Amino acid sequence: MNRGTLALVAAVVLVTAAVAYAQRFGGQGRGRRGGEFGYQEAPRRPNSNSFTGDFTFCRLAYRQAYDGDGGGWGVDYPRADQNLSIRLSELSKAPVNFDASGDPNFYVLIPTDPELFACPFVMMSEFGGTHFEPDEAKAIREYLMKGGFLWVDDSWGEFAWEHWVGEVRKIFPEAAAYPIIDVPINHSMFHTLFDVKIIPQIPSIGRWGGPGGSTSERGQDSAVVHARAITDSKGRIMMFMTHNTDFGDSYEREGDDPRYFYAFSVDGYAIGIDTLVYAMTH
Repeated sequence: MNRGTLALVAAVVLVTAAVAYAQRFGGQGRGRRGGEFGYQEAPRRPNSNSFTGDFTFCRLAYRQAYDGDGGGWGVDYPRADQNLSIRLSELSKAPVNFDASGDPNFYVLIPTDPELFACPFVMMSEFGGTHFEPDEAKAIREYLMKGGFLWVDDSWGEFAWEHWVGEVRKIFPEAAAYPIIDVPINHSMFHTLFDVKIIPQIPSIGRWGGPGGSTSERGQDSAVVHARAITDSKGRIMMFMTHNTDFGDSYEREGDDPRYFYAFSVDGYAIGIDTLVYAMTH
């Protein structure tokens, strides 16, 4: 499906569902964090009955580093989780885990939760502010090596990136065996369902100056978008890292401003859906 067709399909979806769904949740914005794993609302936690075999969105909560750069694990939660799940069900044939009222199920986990291993995909926001304890890094490594997939998104500037690299090396200290690589645009992950041509720079809606405005949240320090990864020994992407861009906002804020939707959400969903399909099939 090319970009024009995706825009048309997504526009119809937006008219019929996204605006109503966004209004239902009152236009929630970025949450305030507090404490090691804190959030302004009690996050939805999984239990033994949470996973049905259908796709269930999992978000990873992390400890906030005192020397990091990021707003906390709850950025873009919960609307990005809900909306990406809905779009996956509408733009693909993937079965998605919905509750009895027709809303997608989504859960927040910490790295040492045993339920983490029930998630074929897990996402993390503002990764430049992450801190992992040794047992948490060990658990994430085990999860990824057993077939899991982690997408970290929405971190800006070189300071945040260098901090994250330090946390990555707690998970994979063997830099030679598990290097961080740039993912080329011709990688199969970007062509599982939609034919992606570029990795867009997506600013948060609050940082966007409108059509024609700057998309870099940190000026020259974040001018270049990076799509990076760590693969296993067979070349499977285990950890996907989108830096100097904010895919989460393109999902969370899809119904807040139609200009923002057409400028960023269309391309954002193309990569989001492709990434989910790749994660569930590799």
